[in-house]
Amino acid sequence: MVDDAQWLDQIEAVVAPVLAAHGLDLVDTEWRREGRRWVLRFYVDKPGGVGIQDCQAFSREAGDVLDVSGLIEPSYDLEVSSPGLDRVLKKDRELRWAIGREVHCWVREPLDGRTEFAGRLVEVSSTALVLEEEVGTRREVPRRLVSKARLQLPAFGRTK
Repeated sequence: MVDDAQWLDQIEAVVAPVLAAHGLDLVDTEWRREGRRWVLRFYVDKPGGVGIQDCQAFSREAGDVLDVSGLIEPSYDLEVSSPGLDRVLKKDRELRWAIGREVHCWVREPLDGRTEFAGRLVEVSSTALVLEEEVGTRREVPRRLVSKARLQLPAFGRTK
């Protein structure tokens, strides 16, 4: 019997060539029951951002290869989306995907008198997240203390 994580790994392996053909990175995969329907949801991204056409093209081709694979027995809805500007980063894969991006993280207990840190994520390990808070200044935040991490929204507005 294959557990859910292994099964999702198989699903992801089946769609990997489709992702590569479209220049997309897989950020996350969800399989969940929503009301009466099962939903398979892929969150994808690419350098420069993902558009609706990217999602539609991937959805069509991924649906075809998944149908042929026989891995999914119940009827389901396939959804493809960008990860969103303010997505919470929960899994290791999501954190690795965020390397090079601006991240805001909160810790369960003060670290050097602070409970929030923001900066460019430069490294992810099993024990720590490393943020570059300012150019040349790195902060190591122990994973065991991190309560939440999310992409930091870019500042929008006018400059005078």
